[in-house]
Amino acid sequence: MRKLILSSGMIAMLLASSLAAADKKAGDAAKGKEVFEQCGVCHNTDSDEKKIGPGLKALYKKDKLKNGKKVTDENVKAVINAGGNGMPSYADLLSEEEKANVIAYLKTL
Repeated sequence: MRKLILSSGMIAMLLASSLAAADKKAGDAAKGKEVFEQCGVCHNTDSDEKKIGPGLKALYKKDKLKNGKKVTDENVKAVINAGGNGMPSYADLLSEEEKANVIAYLKTL
C-alpha cells in the first residue's frame, strides 16, 4: 500500500512539473506585449496595413504568413529568429521565453 501511495505521489509531481513546463512554453501574452513594443515600430497590431513590416492583426487567424508558410508557432518563431526583408534577426536578441511570450501575444491580436 505504501508503494502505491509513493508511486501516486511521484506521478502527481511529474504531471504537475510537466504541466508547468508546458505552460511556460506556451508563453505569457502580457509579457509578450511588453517585449513586442520594440516590434511595434515596424508592425501594426490593430490593422493589416503595412507600416515598415506587415500588419499583424489577426495573424493567427490567417492561413499563411507573408513567406507563404502556414501560420504555426514554429513558423512564426522561425521568422522572428531569421528576420528578412529588412527585419533583423532576433535569434540572439530575444530569449526563448521572450519569443514564446511574443507568440502568445500575437495570438491575442
